[in-house]
This record gives sequence, structure tokens and C-alpha cells, in this order.
Amino acid sequence: MENWIFDLFNIDTWLEFWWVTLGFLAQAVFASRFIVQWIASEREGRSYVPVSFWYLSMFGGVLMLAYAVYRQDPVFILGQATGVIVYARNIVLIRRADRADNPTA
Repeated sequence: MENWIFDLFNIDTWLEFWWVTLGFLAQAVFASRFIVQWIASEREGRSYVPVSFWYLSMFGGVLMLAYAVYRQDPVFILGQATGVIVYARNIVLIRRADRADNPTA
């Protein structure tokens, strides 16, 4: 039974299977940010990037970075690490603006 799963994902162990599962989950979270942004833009009637876009980017990016490190893929690691920095910075800027707009919170 397990041989077809291992063959399908080109893996040798159940540990690798769970890493591949994490990679698929990471990709799904990361891709969902575009659906969220699209729906938000349709509701606004203009191009709009909601805050949830940045949180999905960060969560998906960190998961994909973990997967890339496990796979030891330097191209993938560099790309995801750079993205995570950008997502984190945007979240910091959004929180800073929220605090400035609502100083009692």
C-alpha cells in the first residue's frame, strides 16, 4: 500500500511523507492569499490588499521556508527567506499605523 504513495511523491520514508504534506499545506496557505486578495478587491471595487493577505503570506512563507530548509534547496530557501522579511516588515508597518490611529488600544 505505502509503495504507491512513496513512488508518487518520490520519497523513501514516512518522515519524508509528512514533510511533503507540510509542503503541500504551505503551498495551499500561500496560494490562498491571492484568493483572499481577489475577493477583497471585488468587494472594494478596486485593487485592495487586506491585512489578512500579509498574515497568510507570512504563515505560508514560514512553512514553505521550513520545507525548503528540510529539502536543502538554496534557491527555494533564499526566495522564501527574502519574502518572509518583506511580509514581516509589512505586518510591522500595519501594526504601527494601527497604534498611531488608535493610541488607547
